[in-house]
Amino acid sequence: METNFIWKERKRNALGLPWTFTKYALTDDRLFITSGLLKTVEDEVRLYRIMDLSLSQTLSQKIFGIGTILVSSADKSMRDFEIKNIKKPRDVKEQLSKLVEENRDKKRVTNREFMGEDADFGDDDDR
Repeated sequence: METNFIWKERKRNALGLPWTFTKYALTDDRLFITSGLLKTVEDEVRLYRIMDLSLSQTLSQKIFGIGTILVSSADKSMRDFEIKNIKKPRDVKEQLSKLVEENRDKKRVTNREFMGEDADFGDDDDR
């Protein structure tokens, strides 16, 4: 099965060069983070589980045209994480935000504040 990625990017170093072993990829319903060289770990979060996004750029990131997206998630394994040192971070954040809202609408997830460990967003098997 081939995955159709909407966006793919490699984490960049402080100079904006893609010389790291972390890759990010986005589909219409999931965000993937793959890291490692000898041991590779792939994490994913369903977009409807993302609660909040924010953008952070240091002075050096601005100079090199990169930034970091801070993601607050209700996913039990991912929680809060960062999409670090990527090109065009504002565009990526906006695209991700749009997809999150579309997925929340599809899953009929309300915009209420999710409290506690047992917040249930519905599983993919429910549909």
